Formats: sequence, C-alpha cells, structure tokens
Amino acid sequence: MRLQSLLPQVCLLLSALQSGAVAASWTFADGSISVAAKGAGVGGGFKETLTPSKPLTTPVKLGSADTLKVILTTQEGQSAKRPHQAFLLLQDPAKKLDVSYPFSIKESGKAKVELSHKDLPLQLLRSSYPLSASIVIASFGSAEGYNSKAFPLTIELDPNVPIPVAEKPLRYGKLPEIHHIFRPDPQSPNVVISLVFLGAVLATVPALLGAFLYLGGNINHLGKALSSAPVSHTLFLGSIVGIEGVFFLYYTVWNLFKTLPVLLALGVVAFLSGSRALTEVQERRLAGLR
Repeated sequence: MRLQSLLPQVCLLLSALQSGAVAASWTFADGSISVAAKGAGVGGGFKETLTPSKPLTTPVKLGSADTLKVILTTQEGQSAKRPHQAFLLLQDPAKKLDVSYPFSIKESGKAKVELSHKDLPLQLLRSSYPLSASIVIASFGSAEGYNSKAFPLTIELDPNVPIPVAEKPLRYGKLPEIHHIFRPDPQSPNVVISLVFLGAVLATVPALLGAFLYLGGNINHLGKALSSAPVSHTLFLGSIVGIEGVFFLYYTVWNLFKTLPVLLALGVVAFLSGSRALTEVQERRLAGLR
C-alpha cells in the first residue's frame, strides 16, 4: 500500500526531471562589455553589464584607438560549461554583411573576445549605421542554442586617418594565353675549337707509344696473345674503341639518353673481356715469357 502511494510521487519527480533536461538551453552569466581607450588607464573608458536576451539600447562607440572587450560565462541550464562554439556576431543590416569573432573559452566556461578597428573588415568600417552585435552559443546535444542581440555598435573613425581602399576581389575567369619560351638545345662548340683540342690529343699518341716501348712493351707477343685468347683481347680492344666512339657521338649528335645504355653495355663487355685478357697476360708472365 505504501509503495502504491509513493508511485505517483516518483512519476511526478521523473517527469519534472525529464522536462527540466529537455528545457535546458545555453545562456550566459556575468556578462560585461567594456571599451578601453588607448592611454585611458585602469577604470577609464566605457563599461556596461550584459544580460541575456536584454540588449543594450544605447549604442556602444568604438573609436579608432579603442579596444572592445566582451567577457561572460557560458552556461548550459544553470551550470557553467564550455560549449562547442561561441562567438560575437557583427551584422550590418543595411548592407546585409556580417562577420563573427570566436570567444576564447576555458573549461570553466569563462569566455572573452577582443576586437579593434584593425580586426574589422573595410566594408563594416565604412558603415554609416550602427552595427548589430549578437552573442551566439551552441554545442552538441539536446540543449537549445543561444542567439540574441547584445548591443548596437557604432564605429567612430579618425577624420585625420584615411580609410584604406578595399582590394579588388579575385575573380576566376578566362586568363590571357600563356606562350612558353623554351631554352634552345645546347650546341656543340665551334668546329675550329674542336679541331684544336683533337690535335692536342692526337699529339700525345707518339709520346704514349714512346713511353710504351721505353718501359719494355713487347709487340712480338701480340700474335701469341691473340692466339691464346683471341675473343677476350679482340672484345676488350673493341670495347675500348667503341667507348671512345660513343663519346664522340655524344659530343656531336647523341643525347644523354642514347649514350648511357650503350656505354653500360660496352662497359660490361670491357669488364668481362678485360678480366679474361689480363688472366692470359698473367699466365705468360708466370711462364717467364715477358
């Protein structure tokens, strides 16, 4: 019987808690707005209290050297909490322009935003009517967000300082045709210069042969070397001549992409045949024939 008498009360309590959770919405407390002029010192300038859903009726004036500061504590229901986003929204009703400035919020819900003339776009600086400043708070979950006007803002300009001219916006469209100018292909040196260096190289051939004979080169063993390892000696000498020919072609008509594969193939042939030719020379040296 006692349980049956308590059941309606429990249901009423659960219903009240549920309705309170659904009715929870974002708001703020301890809101204030202040405008500090440069060099005004502590306590100077304008300061006013902000109340949720009760905007100020007197416009707040922001001079060219002033700094506007809005401080508040965000709340979800009755508890201070950090929302997903909170910002101060400035709107120009005449031009239908707006810009938002996010609050810097701590985990305790303490939020602050500051702005001056340098933070405002040129379009709003030129506004001849008071701007509408609203506070917007929202987050994830079922709690309803907050969006309400807070105060009107009048921008006061310094008559001695001209307003910067707005830059022309970037428009995407057809651009002028681009004509690429490629660098000409590299040319070989003059023929006369090439012949001079060729003659200098050929002039060293007699000196090379003289040094070969002076050091004891034995040309009489050429036939024996070719008979012992004809393929190795022939391929080795042929690969050396071929490499020199490839260098000549690269100097005259070939490019690097044609030269490298051929040099790689001739290099492999020179390595394999040269090792076999040197083996044959070593065998004759060990036999006392050199």
